[in-house]
Amino acid sequence: MASSDLFTTCLSPPVHYAICKLGFEKKDAYDINNILSENGEVCWQAVTEHVCYLESDKNVDYIKSIRSLGPVCESVSSYFKSLTKEKFIIQYAFWFHWTNYTELFLEVFDVLQCTQTTEVALGLMKLTSCLERALGDVYLLIGKDCPFLLRDLLASEQLAVVFGQAVMNILRVFIGSPHGLNLRNVLWHGFASPQEIPVKYCAMLLFLTAGLGQLLQTFLLQTKCTLVHRPYVIPVTLEDLDVFPGKINLNHETLSIAEELVKQSSFVLKTMSPFWMAALAAFKQSRYADSVILLLPQLEAGLRLLFTTTNKCPNRMLTAEPSALYTTFDEMLAKHLDGEVNQLPAVLEEPAMASGLEEFLWDFLNHQEGPRIRDRLSHGEINLKAFPRKVANQIVAFAITLLCKFLDENKFAFKEHVVIKPLMNCASCYRARFHPISRLKKQVLECMKSIHLWPDLPTVPEEHIQTMKGLEGNTEASTLILMIPEIILQLQQYMPQNCYSSDDPINSVLTDRLLIELCDAHICTLYSPRPVLEILVVFRKITTQCHRVSEHVIASAELRYKQWMSKTLRSRQRLNYLRMLNSINFLSLVLRLILVLITLELVNIHLVCKKNPFDYQQYLKFLKSVLQYTENLVTYTSPDKNKWDETMELTNKALIKIREMSDRKLMLMQ
Repeated sequence: MASSDLFTTCLSPPVHYAICKLGFEKKDAYDINNILSENGEVCWQAVTEHVCYLESDKNVDYIKSIRSLGPVCESVSSYFKSLTKEKFIIQYAFWFHWTNYTELFLEVFDVLQCTQTTEVALGLMKLTSCLERALGDVYLLIGKDCPFLLRDLLASEQLAVVFGQAVMNILRVFIGSPHGLNLRNVLWHGFASPQEIPVKYCAMLLFLTAGLGQLLQTFLLQTKCTLVHRPYVIPVTLEDLDVFPGKINLNHETLSIAEELVKQSSFVLKTMSPFWMAALAAFKQSRYADSVILLLPQLEAGLRLLFTTTNKCPNRMLTAEPSALYTTFDEMLAKHLDGEVNQLPAVLEEPAMASGLEEFLWDFLNHQEGPRIRDRLSHGEINLKAFPRKVANQIVAFAITLLCKFLDENKFAFKEHVVIKPLMNCASCYRARFHPISRLKKQVLECMKSIHLWPDLPTVPEEHIQTMKGLEGNTEASTLILMIPEIILQLQQYMPQNCYSSDDPINSVLTDRLLIELCDAHICTLYSPRPVLEILVVFRKITTQCHRVSEHVIASAELRYKQWMSKTLRSRQRLNYLRMLNSINFLSLVLRLILVLITLELVNIHLVCKKNPFDYQQYLKFLKSVLQYTENLVTYTSPDKNKWDETMELTNKALIKIREMSDRKLMLMQ
């Protein structure tokens, strides 16, 4: 691995020039009163006059605009430093209300008064994410689907209607355009070191945010609209995030060792080490959102160093020109790079550790059903005031394992330290929790758990059933009883031997014991090909429908029993209820059979890539027919339908298809 000391900056020369020098070339003093009225309102016309345009196509000339705005930013920064906190609050607090997080902007004002460069960068990252979220709320006053990317949001017609195109062009000089300063991206993607972000740009964005609040108020008064703030996104179930259990305590001793690791590990770019120290300090102070916001870009920077070194592409360590790609998590976690195999997994490798580290990264950052912590934080979707410690615990603990992983051999004692070794063990054992394969396993077990509740449902006494006239025997049910053991017999050879008994194939196979054992099997989740993902979508839909059927059965059984006991059922309803009681025993077997079938197929899911196109389409057609069956079941078993005879007819046809597919040996397990 290349020495982390070799890189004095991660900004390419043009980007470094734009951020660190261009806005300082004009030395003229600028009078703040030119852009600030006596009552504290932003004079937007005077500000927008500093945006320059290309003669060729009238697009923004970002180079000239940054140079022209430099003295203005300097003047704003000096002005804010001259204000007391009380005066700032009186004059500006109201104009931040539209962001739904006034306190954050008051914090940023405090940051402008200090000399800590890490705090300025942190304040800018938080400001830009909050501003993006607020601008999205404004967009929805007029538009429907808010753009995901900040650059698309700032370029939208909707925001130009509210604020004016000239105002939006000012914002694009600072954030949202790769041609401008692009402050949000260079910070959130870990390219800028603390000393490379001029404080005056943070001050200017604070000033502009207040000015946007003033413009917005005018628009709302004119249109009589009301700004509605979207609710924050709540991170996924915290139990799913408990990778490094609470008993592995990130206490003062652990964090002190982590600080020493920052100094020793080659994973840390030396220019970025202040960010690491600030992140650990924030965690100690229970500022969990701040800690994670500071750490995530540094994880990206460290992994980028590994990625560019192992793939021999050192130029990708730097931010690129607007016309070229720069390397982010998405590229680093991809299987291929420019047609070649990505070598990053091999570098992460340690006995049993490589997949654990990569699966953690995919889980926490990329998988759609995962927490996607970096995305949600950087786009302002998470409430920073209520950021869970448990989430911060996972990110900090994971960061410590990466620091340890890239220590010199003579620093081996760190890995064996009593507080570090448990973290390393947890990381090495990690298995994906938010990949579709993992989510399917969870769905299957939850569905089986629901079906296991059926035997305990209240039911009428047997003698009541026997004395009811009009309740004839069900020939469909008799056929089912014969067909299910036949199918199980064909599947048994693909099951763990300890999970079935030839003496009682139904009750030994269709149990949660088999499903638990199958779901415990490790299935590769990294770089899943498209056919695998396509089949997983159908599996998950089938399982979802099975669970809905189970919920319908439970709700109907409980309701009808109460009505039976209170004698409020009409004669026809009583017959239908008894048909349901006769049907659900067989229905339970069929649903459990489908879950076993799906799980056996899941264990062999990657074999789907070996099917030829014709066989693949036949297999997909079969699965979709099973899905259609379960969807029809949901309809027929719903409390407002209760079509139990039709349910048994459907079930018989579905079992025939399953048996035929098994006979033709077209299952993946076969």
